[in-house]
Amino acid sequence: MAATYDEMLRRLASRCSLAELCVADIERKLDATDLTGDERQRLLRQLISEGYVNNNRYAHAFVRDKFRFSGWGRVKIAQGLRAKQIPAADIADALTEIDDDDYRQALRDAIRAKRPSVRGTSDYEINGKLIRFALGRGFEMEVIMKELSMPDAD
Repeated sequence: MAATYDEMLRRLASRCSLAELCVADIERKLDATDLTGDERQRLLRQLISEGYVNNNRYAHAFVRDKFRFSGWGRVKIAQGLRAKQIPAADIADALTEIDDDDYRQALRDAIRAKRPSVRGTSDYEINGKLIRFALGRGFEMEVIMKELSMPDAD
């Protein structure tokens, strides 16, 4: 059963009211419909003009969620936003939301939590594994190196 334009508008507006979606999310949902290309574009423009979809607002929400709840660093967050086709200016704007002190503390906490499970024959090997772990979380090398060279603040 094919959805009409008005039905899809209602569904997507309702979905956008529950959670932030970006333009790429909406386009992906519209690709699964029987709407024509013109109808899809018109629907997307209407959702944007009515404020249901906003890439900048989505980027800010994404940054907050991935930093606070997933423990991601700036690099991984930016990659996630680029995968959602968010413009670079919106990514840069949203990343400013992360406080530098909170960022360093999040890295410190992640390293402190990981350190007991890391096995190695030397401090060099252990630090190498911790660096790879932190890089995988999306933290920048220079921030990681500063953190690993600092004595524990306990």
